[in-house]
Amino acid sequence: MTTRNEYVEQLKQKLDVWNEDLGRLEARAKVARTDLQIDYEMGLEKLRQQRDEAAAKLKALQASSEDAWRDLAAGAETAWGAMREAMDKAVSHFNR
Repeated sequence: MTTRNEYVEQLKQKLDVWNEDLGRLEARAKVARTDLQIDYEMGLEKLRQQRDEAAAKLKALQASSEDAWRDLAAGAETAWGAMREAMDKAVSHFNR
């Protein structure tokens, strides 16, 4: 069974990877043609919002007691799943 600290570390690692992915997409947006920059920026803004929501869930988990963190984990899993799905779609879309 995973402890709260192990779970928080796993989420931190995922957030680091997503921040790297987002950084790569932002770099591509900067060099894209003007018409594509709008498309990139709209997608990136959605990703930033979802990343911020996932980071907020991580902070709540970090602040929770050892007993309460499992209740918060379900909400965190939903936020992290949405972030991963959005990131996968964005990478797929922008790699066309």
